[in-house]
Amino acid sequence: MFIKKYINTVFIIIGTISVCLGVIGIFVPVLPTTPFLLLAAACYTRGSKKLYERLINHPVLGEYIKNYREGRGIPLHAKILGISLLWLTIGYSVLFVIENILLRILLIIIAICVTIHLVSIKTFRNNPHK
Repeated sequence: MFIKKYINTVFIIIGTISVCLGVIGIFVPVLPTTPFLLLAAACYTRGSKKLYERLINHPVLGEYIKNYREGRGIPLHAKILGISLLWLTIGYSVLFVIENILLRILLIIIAICVTIHLVSIKTFRNNPHK
């Protein structure tokens, strides 16, 4: 029982940090909002049903999650920023941090797969007539 409470606490902490980063991302164009809120929702699902319900029913933050879950997609700027940050961090790690060739290859494969996934998700547009 102690381990379950510990794991729930870890999920709640990660979820809360993700919500904070997602909120910052609303105001700072360099930080993507949707991926952080999706991570928070996933963490809260496992850590606290009450926090999950509060997040998805929030009048502003809940919309990001609902748009993704209902198949409306992710905003274009979030896709571009997410893919850019992904490749910047993976690229830096591969070029300057990781020396093991197998780990380098694994990181590049992961980056390719995440990129394909993000590109394959529908792009959400606020005004579909534009």
